[in-house]
Amino acid sequence: MATATNKGRKRVSFEVKATPGATVMLAGTFNDWEPSKHQLDYDSGVYRKRLMLPRGRHEYKFVIDDHWCIDPECEEWCPDGYGALNSVINVH
Repeated sequence: MATATNKGRKRVSFEVKATPGATVMLAGTFNDWEPSKHQLDYDSGVYRKRLMLPRGRHEYKFVIDDHWCIDPECEEWCPDGYGALNSVINVH
């Protein structure tokens, strides 16, 4: 998921499969849980977004047509404090 560094940051790719024409956003600790800051682009059946993230642990969710969803491909999750889960990415 993570690639080249830039001043202590790494380029991280997020992707999720969703219905063509869906509105897919990304919210997490890296953008104050504000989904409107990062809308994913659709390409060949997958929605994608690349971000430069600082090193460390980041929690996130996809927001697909206003439904908050964990990343089904993520290997780590944690409680979100509301009875559900957040996906976790560790940027090294």
